[in-house]
Amino acid sequence: MPAPIEDYALITSCRTAALVSREGSIDWLCVPRYDSASVFGALLGDEDHGCWRLRPMDRSATATRRYDGDTFLLVTRWETRHGIAEVHDFMPVDGPRVDLIRRVVGIEGTVEFDHEVRFRFDYARSLPWVRQVGTEFVPAVLAIAGPDALLLRGATLTPADRAHTGTISVTAGQFTDLTLTWFPSHHDAPEPTDADTARERTRRWWTEWAEGIDHAGPHHDEVVRSLLVLRALTHEDTGGIVAAATTSLPEQFGGSRNWDYRYVWLRDAALTLEALLDHGFVRTAQRWRQWLLRAVAGDPADTQIMYGLSGERDLAERELTSLPGYRGSAPVRVGNGAVDQYQADVIGEVMVALEATRAAGVAETEFSWSLQRALLGQVVDFIDRPDQGIWEIRGEARMFTHSRVMIWAALDRGVRAVRRGGLEGDDALWARLRDRMRAEIEEHGFDAGRNTFVQHYGSPEVDASLLLLPQVGFCDYDDPRMLGTVAALEADLLRDGLLRRYRTEAGVDGLDGDEHPFLACSFWLVEQYASSGRLDDANALMDRLCGLANDVGLLSEEYDIQQGRQAGNTPQALSHLALVRAADALVGHSGRAAKRS
Repeated sequence: MPAPIEDYALITSCRTAALVSREGSIDWLCVPRYDSASVFGALLGDEDHGCWRLRPMDRSATATRRYDGDTFLLVTRWETRHGIAEVHDFMPVDGPRVDLIRRVVGIEGTVEFDHEVRFRFDYARSLPWVRQVGTEFVPAVLAIAGPDALLLRGATLTPADRAHTGTISVTAGQFTDLTLTWFPSHHDAPEPTDADTARERTRRWWTEWAEGIDHAGPHHDEVVRSLLVLRALTHEDTGGIVAAATTSLPEQFGGSRNWDYRYVWLRDAALTLEALLDHGFVRTAQRWRQWLLRAVAGDPADTQIMYGLSGERDLAERELTSLPGYRGSAPVRVGNGAVDQYQADVIGEVMVALEATRAAGVAETEFSWSLQRALLGQVVDFIDRPDQGIWEIRGEARMFTHSRVMIWAALDRGVRAVRRGGLEGDDALWARLRDRMRAEIEEHGFDAGRNTFVQHYGSPEVDASLLLLPQVGFCDYDDPRMLGTVAALEADLLRDGLLRRYRTEAGVDGLDGDEHPFLACSFWLVEQYASSGRLDDANALMDRLCGLANDVGLLSEEYDIQQGRQAGNTPQALSHLALVRAADALVGHSGRAAKRS
């Protein structure tokens, strides 16, 4: 059985990542990319779906863990009756190789470790051929199936019941390195990597990146870790930003709200870009704009709301039967059906982020502004089309208020680019449609009787996405209509002080079951409180939310209040970028990056 979601730590190469449990088991690893098939899949099943365990034989051993400074080098310290040892887990960043290194270090006395690896390729659909290939002095096992090969160097292992097992013993001052390397099975195995050099380079890479973070204020450590997570989810080669490192971790335990988040949502990536821009990372904005140009090349009418890491378009959703799901939460999904949805807010998010990029000093190119004009052309063409909204509703398409506001924001940014930025475009048309959108939203997206904006036209329901309206400048944070909306959100969507996205029982999403409070939405509420003068409420909620992070500072998508545990895919970019924005709001910086500039 997999560990609780909050018991997992992330190690990453900025190309893919592994999840390591408190018990020393790597239960999730996809190679060579985040969105590749798993070779360790116990996270979505049990040990027989693939894992790599390294734990003291003394079952009374206790573990504490931390990251080595501002890095993703994980240090797990084991204290046993006979001694103390550490396991240092990391993935080298500075190169195209895929290596995962586990260094076992003796601190005091002698500690013996159980060592077990179960290779299961292609989401546990393929049991590889495994053979010994090392020598007496450099033991190694090689696992091959189809296009993939994994070479594990550094330990003597014996086959046993479709696993390979052994023991490792370290005394004070000793260490043993275990190195797992992926390579295409039709290639020769790469030469061994030097673990000392790889560790030092990786530590220096992360430390130097973190030193570039521009932040001062409360919750500094949480902000730094969150920005590190956002960088970790940004693919080093392509610049694509994945929404999370995992697929199919449940929004409701035992339910079917299980989705694949290992892709690049334009919305989430745009929001991540703004968070990074706000804290000094201009080069990331340049790389993401280049990624965007490649991904959406062609007819703007064909623009998708999400893409693969390199801009792939074919992300058809399918269900896997080889993995039973996290603690029985089925189905496990690969791909995401939302790729075929129309979500009217997405171009608005992109336009807001690209305006922030200009404000940060990144000059437009002929092609980048041409792209934005083309995207605005799509906004104009589809302006009266209902959509599935920010939450990817699988029910009937509707006129969601948040989506309509983001259409307003897209047009507004187009007008500002021409009138303030000196760029060329049909600002008269965009201004006319922008003003029309405002009048429409104020008439149909607002319930005057209750003094609240509504989830969608013709509905009395509210939605946490309405908290984004003042962030893009549609209204002020202390606008009476916004304050009325906050009161309605508190009355309808708060669950023990944390905010749900919307009332699932209203049936708008077309799905069975319920979900837990959504962490990003609660951080948005912090920002709203802080920006409208409710600083005591903002600080209290922020402290509580930061306390929901696990022991190494990671947040998933949702939080199960009743069981006191994280839920949904992890680590979740949207949760971490919302934390950063909330922390900024507490020191008086609110609204999107360009507005602050």
